[in-house]
Amino acid sequence: MRVPATSANLGPGFDAFGLALTLYDDLTVTAGGGPGVTIKVTGEGADDVPMDESHLVVRALQAGLKALGASVPGVTLRCHNRIPHGRGLGSSSAAIVGGLAAAYGLTGTPLDRARVLELANEIEGHPDNVAAAALGGFTIAWNDGEIGRAVRLEATPGLSAVAYVPATPVSTKQARGLLPAVVPHGDAAANAGRAALLVAALTSRPDLLLTATQDRLHQEYREPAMPESLALVHKLRVSGLPAIVSGAGPTVLVLGGTTAGTPPEAPGGWTRYELEIDPVGVQVWSGDAA
Repeated sequence: MRVPATSANLGPGFDAFGLALTLYDDLTVTAGGGPGVTIKVTGEGADDVPMDESHLVVRALQAGLKALGASVPGVTLRCHNRIPHGRGLGSSSAAIVGGLAAAYGLTGTPLDRARVLELANEIEGHPDNVAAAALGGFTIAWNDGEIGRAVRLEATPGLSAVAYVPATPVSTKQARGLLPAVVPHGDAAANAGRAALLVAALTSRPDLLLTATQDRLHQEYREPAMPESLALVHKLRVSGLPAIVSGAGPTVLVLGGTTAGTPPEAPGGWTRYELEIDPVGVQVWSGDAA
């Protein structure tokens, strides 16, 4: 399996918009090898993730097998992770979607992306990142009751992204804890308009990205947890670049590649990734095709 990194919110599209990016975790899951699970992890998070059945990929795999009415007596999981953990680039969503897709691969069942999204939403608790990981491209997600839904739109040709990833993570729980329970009506109205405009900007009018990525609902409230990220967002936007906080942060994402200028080098201690938009989402190969 190959699962893309994702960026959620994209400024004003809080808890709804997602974008799949060309930074990937590669997962190999094979049945057999005795009962239980054997896990081998390289790359990002190799020293931090659990090596038992509490591993998020394994939990998602088990949920997928249960949904498919199947069981596997034992599995070996190999993960090569490139998506930074705790940085707002969808590492947990990639693990969940990858584990669910692995259940389809192990059972030889054709991949049902809509069902993967539903199951992933049940595990993750919100559909924005998992939608982009499952479907690729630019996604708009919502909950229909308790069921996660999404539509996928084609990003405008040439759209790209530069991610600035700081060395220190911020937990999603911490970032969400800073958000107020109530926001001014004017801010909500402004974000609704900008979110609608962002759909047009991402699909056909990239010249509007700077205006369309303005946010008044969540980014500034999170500044106490990531002051350097917000300072970088402000600096880049003043220079005319459509910079946003990626997901819950602290990564900063600059959208462009068509009309925007060239994003600068990363600040000291940060890592800069030049990325494109992943068009397909999670991919599953059989052993013969790998």
